[in-house]
Amino acid sequence: MNPGGLRHTLVAAAQACGFDVVGIARPDAIEAAKRDLEGFLAQAFHGDMTWLESSAERRGDPRALWPQVRSVIILGTNYGPDEDPRLVLGSPDRGAISVYARGDDYHAVIKPRLKQVARALIAAAGGDVKVFVDTAAVMEKPLAAAAGLGWQGKHTNLVSRAFGSWLFLGAIFTTLALEADGPEADHCGRCRACLDVCPTAAFPAPYRLDARRCISYLTIEHKGAIPRDLRALMGNRIFGCDDCLAVCPWNKFAHAGRELRLAARTGLRAPRLVELVGLDERAFRSLFAKSPVKRIGRDRFVRNVLIAIGNGGNAGLAAAVEPRLKDPSRLVRGAAVWALSRLVPERLAALFSVQAPEHDPMVREEWQSALATAHRQAR
Repeated sequence: MNPGGLRHTLVAAAQACGFDVVGIARPDAIEAAKRDLEGFLAQAFHGDMTWLESSAERRGDPRALWPQVRSVIILGTNYGPDEDPRLVLGSPDRGAISVYARGDDYHAVIKPRLKQVARALIAAAGGDVKVFVDTAAVMEKPLAAAAGLGWQGKHTNLVSRAFGSWLFLGAIFTTLALEADGPEADHCGRCRACLDVCPTAAFPAPYRLDARRCISYLTIEHKGAIPRDLRALMGNRIFGCDDCLAVCPWNKFAHAGRELRLAARTGLRAPRLVELVGLDERAFRSLFAKSPVKRIGRDRFVRNVLIAIGNGGNAGLAAAVEPRLKDPSRLVRGAAVWALSRLVPERLAALFSVQAPEHDPMVREEWQSALATAHRQAR
């Protein structure tokens, strides 16, 4: 098949499978991204994400992941929300869940579609393929930029002139030598809205992210207690953060030609925090079945919910928080102490006096810090 006919087949198959955009990059097209990754790791901006270190060599060059690859096909699906996801931030009794996590896990939804496109490609031209959806050592965003789908904005995420900051990405590696697309130019200009809106100042400079301060990292990837200096800045964000994505001016085009079939669950648009704080393991798994939220586990999720409740300042929720002081998880117990120190500081000493001895050093330290703060405030 001639190159033009093959591209037509590829695009038609992609559209039939619900993808909104498709582009092709050479596997050697992201050398700059490899250097950026090395700098990111050298400054320890990756925090707990140790797999980024162990897979850095494979991430920096698709050929290190699969030496036979000759072309990388990047496909995007628009998942732009129907309303500004920041609206929920004005409702402190509700939890803010990132748009991408309000429906079924996009990994499970996108991968079968990628396989369908890959099968159509093989049927038309032969060759071999491998498909990836954010679960392997593949730098989708730099590859997408090289394939002309958009550019990496100052918030480091992909921005498309057609779909703004709302694109799920998937990759097909193939042994076929396909004609590559040219990269998209950077259209951010002087705009720095995404940098200025970040609640935790996670961008030390344009195009640079310190993940250790990013709320998406803190609520999803970080395994320990949330650093105290960042807790109050998280507001009611309990899984991810969409602020830098949602503020992007290019989002005004994000609904055009939308083919998204990933419906958000009504209960995950703005769930009530009081209904989440008491979740046990079974209830958590049931509520978030097939959801990306499930992968962080119940303990980290309830930790996030407790931080949000503490930030909400509604003393009436203290009764729902108090049982978590005896939770099996030290993460949950520690977060409960902090939440109560914000909700009912005047009762904190009394609550401490009736607790069984706390043997975990981290939770003991939470108590000491909270009690000291409450004492200072009472003086």
